[in-house]
Amino acid sequence: MKKRKNHSPDFKAKVALEAIREELTLAELSKKYDVHPTQLGTWKRAAIENMATAFARRGAAPEQVSPAEL
Repeated sequence: MKKRKNHSPDFKAKVALEAIREELTLAELSKKYDVHPTQLGTWKRAAIENMATAFARRGAAPEQVSPAEL
């Protein structure tokens, strides 16, 4: 039985950034980094959704979205 791989946040960010650039397809990136294409899509989506936090002020509370707005 194969042991699960634990990827570092740095590795995930690097691969997600390559996926966002779309220079290679997810299938090609999957083969290059030996990660399942579905996992790459998940990392890409998470990176895009959380990108705004990189530009938030430090110490400021992140904006909360109420369930009613969803």
